[in-house]
Amino acid sequence: MAGNSNTSVSTPLSVIIIGCGRVAEKHLKAISKLKGLELKAVVDVNPDSAKRLLGSVKGFADTKFYNDYKQAIDEVKPSIVSVTVPSGLHFQIAKYAMEHGCNLLLEKPMTMSVSEAREIFELSKKTGLKIAMGHIYRYLPIVGLVREDIAEGKYGKVTHGTIYVRWGHDEAYYSSAAWRGTWKSDGGALMNQTIHAIDLLVWLMGSEPEEASAMIARRLRNIEAEDLGMAVLRLENGSLAQIEGTTATIPSKHTAEFSVFCEKGQLSMGLDSGKPHISVYGIKPDGKTKKLNGYYIRKQFKTGGLFSYKCALNPHLGIYKDLFESISENRNPIADAYAGFSSVDTLLGIYKSAKEGHPVKLPLSDDFNSVDMTGFFD
Repeated sequence: MAGNSNTSVSTPLSVIIIGCGRVAEKHLKAISKLKGLELKAVVDVNPDSAKRLLGSVKGFADTKFYNDYKQAIDEVKPSIVSVTVPSGLHFQIAKYAMEHGCNLLLEKPMTMSVSEAREIFELSKKTGLKIAMGHIYRYLPIVGLVREDIAEGKYGKVTHGTIYVRWGHDEAYYSSAAWRGTWKSDGGALMNQTIHAIDLLVWLMGSEPEEASAMIARRLRNIEAEDLGMAVLRLENGSLAQIEGTTATIPSKHTAEFSVFCEKGQLSMGLDSGKPHISVYGIKPDGKTKKLNGYYIRKQFKTGGLFSYKCALNPHLGIYKDLFESISENRNPIADAYAGFSSVDTLLGIYKSAKEGHPVKLPLSDDFNSVDMTGFFD
């Protein structure tokens, strides 16, 4: 099999990228900075897209190009297949790649239906192949360290968490490709722009969602799906998570904010027009509040060094490094196959709640697909 879980750390792993759109350039830049990876080919139905991608980063201009992903997988037999195509195509490519022995770096969402996400997750367990999800926020500096302390009870009981993702896109963005904003291939602001933020919030809070209540709207953008969604999740530990995701905001002012509130501390972090920020506070035994940023920064340098901070500029650098190490060490990636399945189940539970007009239990007992939302705004 191409994806050998016992691969030595010193052995370069072969990679092919399927899909040469916007996000693929971040993949290419990450691969260029990691000695343990070797790009063997790229795949796209549009030769111009492939040429543009390979010319965007020095050293890849002569990389082999395919217009058929099955042929590329069959001939190259890569260790890793990176899937960066529209979301509606994720399932068929991911399944074919894993059935042919390839580990995956799979952009979010894993699939557009609960049953397909479960099938990919089960296939990962059955084969032992690794799946690293493109849940970029898990790879930002300090985040994992704070999560460990929350999980260990350092901050006491988790009460609630909040996220907002205000990732404005204009009509030109949606009209640039026919699949954007469609229920079948993309979903709306929650599925496309907010799913990895939901993943991060649930991961930080340390408990699985058991109920979702939601409303969605189409306020400004001429698309099939929603440009605004709001939801509340109840987690198994009793905590609540509040979610806002929208593309109906100013395109030049992309912001995302995450907060987790605990009995003895709180975390707030986010991105504002590309600039990251984070604040961690804890309550000392004497009742006074202390800012803990310095503590976590020092700890991050001891554990991850400067590399961890480079991931703030391109989180895919961290995803690829973690995937390489998870294959070499035969462990799960930080954002693994279960994370991919769970986030799809939660997001589709949110959509189902909006469609039916009442809270729904999670995980979903029956299959639900994004196309089940077709006609919602008609």
